[in-house]
This record gives sequence, structure tokens and C-alpha cells, in this order.
Amino acid sequence: MTLSPLNPALAATFAPPVMEARRWLEGVSFPPERPLINVSQAAPVDPPPEALRRAIAEAALNDPAAHLYGPVLGNPELRAELATQWSAAYGGAIAPAQVAITQGCNQAFCAVMATLAGAGDEVILPTPWYFNHKMWLDMQGVRTVPLATGAGLLPDPEAAAALITPATRAIVLVSPNNPGGAEYPAELLRAFHDLAQARGLALIVDETYRDFDARTGAPHDLFTDPGWDANFIHLYSFSKAYRLTGHRVGAIVASPARLAEVEKFLDTVAICPNQLGQIAALWGMRNLSQWVAGERAEILARRAAMAKGLADLPGWQTLGCGAYFAYVAHPDPRPSPEFARALVREAGVLLLPGTMFIPASDPAGQRQLRIAFANVDVAGIAELMRRLAALAP
Repeated sequence: MTLSPLNPALAATFAPPVMEARRWLEGVSFPPERPLINVSQAAPVDPPPEALRRAIAEAALNDPAAHLYGPVLGNPELRAELATQWSAAYGGAIAPAQVAITQGCNQAFCAVMATLAGAGDEVILPTPWYFNHKMWLDMQGVRTVPLATGAGLLPDPEAAAALITPATRAIVLVSPNNPGGAEYPAELLRAFHDLAQARGLALIVDETYRDFDARTGAPHDLFTDPGWDANFIHLYSFSKAYRLTGHRVGAIVASPARLAEVEKFLDTVAICPNQLGQIAALWGMRNLSQWVAGERAEILARRAAMAKGLADLPGWQTLGCGAYFAYVAHPDPRPSPEFARALVREAGVLLLPGTMFIPASDPAGQRQLRIAFANVDVAGIAELMRRLAALAP
């Protein structure tokens, strides 16, 4: 029997990087005195706090609606809560009708992009980019236009302007950045907003890691514009702040007109967001602000330990460090894909090579690595540095 032909765009899309890296562990054993240090994925592995788990259990046992379809764009209470809290946090005016809830932030990106671009269109992504964004664009036949970043992994609006063509539909920014950790200054986000507005493009800002920003106050003022939803689209994930990765809850903040188009996509793909996840996200927003503050403080402590450890590591260069990530240049003579695989066997460390976040034509990826340190405490980071130092060429 002949296999039915594959979708060419999907077949040409690279394999999921985290799943590929996990396969490097096959057949490798890690002795008790040197257990695996897994810094490959930016997702908390600990469960939500007990009070939140009890709220989920209570809903599962006693709320019949928790097991039914809900509104395609999300439950009204959660949409309203996010609108209220974001309006206060950003100093702007956000209405519940400008909020949609999705099955995670990846789905939020896919849904928004479905309203903006199709085969043959172009979208600008700074490099290093978040690989799932690139994968979705590839699957849809949308051309990704790489925007090289400069010092601190910050993109340049003037360089972006030079890349815009009649086929360009959007610019996508992630801040704090995955994979680079960079926190984009408010004035930089404003400059990109003004560029997008002047050229009739959408500006998408993925703020999945906003809860772990080292700065205080609003990270930008884009929501303060009276007509902010004309071209600005904000994405968010509840997964990191409340440890709800398995419940898949994300959000889009955009114009009601765009969300009406998003609704078509979501209804076709998932019908509605996960009910228990939405209940958990709402409970978390209303009850866990102090707990999240403690989580942020812990991540910032790990960030400081990571920055110091890398600064003391001979031959290594820190390109960016923030939120859950350090993005580094390594001194090993082996290209980063080969070096990353070797680290599993030689050091008991699993991380991702820079080639997973950058165009294949860019040689910089051969010297770069991403370290996702959210699940490694300060003592674990010290051990990670000892193992990397032992491999010095």
C-alpha cells in the first residue's frame, strides 16, 4: 500500500526541538552521584500550590459546568478578571470583549496568525526566535523574515523597517524573551509599535514570561493609547505563573473584530478552552498574587546565580539572561548541535543548541546554546557550572 502524500509545508517543518532533545537521553544512564540536569524546557515541573489544586478538585467534584463545553472565546469571569488586572497593571483601558482565552499561548499565537497571514505572506521574527512560532509559520506557508538582534539580543526597529515588503503582515516580539532572556525596554516596544502602525502592520507581543520580569511597574505603555487595539495584539500564558502547563490556558488581548475572526479558528480546533484550567487560572488571579511574587523572587535569585556562574566560566559568553533563560556562546570546538548531544553523556546535562532558534544559514547558531534554568535551584546552578567548567577545552 502506498502512503498518502504528506502536506509539503508540514513535511518541510523541522521536528519539535524539545522532543528531539529528549531522544538524546535514550540509552544513557545517569549515576546517583551525577543525576541528569535538565535545562532544556521552559516549563515548571512542580505542581500548582496545594490551595489551587484543591480549588481544581472542588470544581471537578461539585461544578457540573466544569465538564461541559463553554464559550469559544473563554469564560466571561476569566476574561473580565484579566481585563481588570491588565488595565491596572499597564495603566490602560482593556474591556472583557478585548480578551479571549485559549488552550495555551501557542494556540493563541496560531489563532492570531490565522487572522493575519496566509501562504505567501511574510512575518518578521527577531533571531534567536521562539521555535514554535517559526514552526507554525512554516506549516502555513508563511515566510519567516529573520531580524538579527544586536547587543543584549535587542532588535532594531530601523533594521526591521528595511525588511518590510508589500507581503509583510506582522512583526512578532517576545518579551521577556524566549530563548534569549532579554527584557525589551518600553521605548523599544513603543518604537516597534509606531513602525507597525505607520506601515499598516500588526505588532504581536508575546508576554508569556511577564510575571518574571526583573523590572518593576508596567513593561510598556502600549495599552494606554485610546485606539491601542488597531494594530497591537498581546499574548499571555497562565502556565508559568500558576504552574498550569498541563491545563493549557493562554490569552489574547486584541480588538473585538479580530477576536471574532479568532473565534472561527478556535471553534474549529478546540471548540472551547479547558474548563478546569480556566477555573484554576481565575482562582489563581484572585488569590495567588503574593505566591506569584514569591515565585518571581525565586526566579530572579536563580537568574542572578546563573549570570554570576556564567561570568566566572572561562571562555563562555552570556548573550542574554532573564526570565527562565540564559542564552550563551560556548567555547567548545564542536558545533552546538554536536556539543549539546555530547553534554548528555559527558556532563549529564540536557540543553538546546542555538541552531534550534536561528536560521540554518546563520553560522552564529553553531556557537550558541539555550539554558532554561526555571527548574534548577541555586545549588543546582552551581553544580551545572562545575560540570561545564570541567569540560573546558
